[in-house]
Amino acid sequence: MMGGYGSGMGWTGMFWLLLIVGVLLLAGLGIWFLSAGRRRGGPTGSPDGRGAGPAGGGGTPREILDERFARGELSAEEYRERLKILGDDA
Repeated sequence: MMGGYGSGMGWTGMFWLLLIVGVLLLAGLGIWFLSAGRRRGGPTGSPDGRGAGPAGGGGTPREILDERFARGELSAEEYRERLKILGDDA
């Protein structure tokens, strides 16, 4: 006999159902945040978290210019000249 507490599945079943739904939602949000970070160039993107990822393929004109100068494609004079053209002669 069950006693006066109703069916044995009541609150306990609801608790476990809500717990499982909550864990699944947290896992889904975690995956979503990680994938959104990659699209924005976050932890797996550029070291400063702003630009395109390591595969390149874009970025701001200043970032592209900086990368080309770092790779030795531009001399210091060419670099400064192009910074002036961009209006970013910091």
